[in-house]
Amino acid sequence: MRAVVFQHETHEGLGLLEPALKAAGFTVVKRFRGVEYHEDVEAQLVVALGGSMGVADTQQHPFLRDELAVLVERLALERPILGVCLGSQLLAAAAGGEVSTGKNGLELGVAPVRWTAAGLLDPVVKGVSAKTSVAHWHRDTWKPIPGATLLASTDRYTQQAFRLGASYGFQFHCELTADDWSRWLDVSRESLEADGHDLAALKAQGSKLKAAEHELTGLIERLVHHFAQVARAAT
Repeated sequence: MRAVVFQHETHEGLGLLEPALKAAGFTVVKRFRGVEYHEDVEAQLVVALGGSMGVADTQQHPFLRDELAVLVERLALERPILGVCLGSQLLAAAAGGEVSTGKNGLELGVAPVRWTAAGLLDPVVKGVSAKTSVAHWHRDTWKPIPGATLLASTDRYTQQAFRLGASYGFQFHCELTADDWSRWLDVSRESLEADGHDLAALKAQGSKLKAAEHELTGLIERLVHHFAQVARAAT
């Protein structure tokens, strides 16, 4: 089974997802800002990761058009996709959702998501507490997606996670460990401090990620198990 990964930043990798995918029998194939169209449409799984760009930034980043085309075709063929942060926005756009800059500004930090009633019944999400601490780093959002089930929200943005058929989108970073969070902040130190963010305070929030790591690992493992089941059922 092949899991094709659309990676958009050198420092933003799979995190907790990588060992879970390999343990479930997936061969991880990474694409950096590019696709192999037919191979990626036909892969057992596509994972679209986060990035600093937005869905609409196709002129500056033309590879986004190719990624969107792959995701649109995969949805039409009912082949599973996992979208994380930018990836979830790409998945929402591919499903016909309207993605835009959120009116409530940047959501940055480690803070809880509140799972919906439908989320707590979802076979992937089921087993988490009603609120789970996760890493947030986005300012874009989307309007409700036709046919999708809303799984999680925050006070700042309602649209935080959804299921659409066999596919899942997570606006937040459930794949991040505390060490990953600290490293990401270091990479973006200059721009964060220029925007007035307290880097030390943001780094200190990593302790909440560390405390949630067992719960997040379980969520990731159930998610990957779901994708493995879908892949095997299709053969």
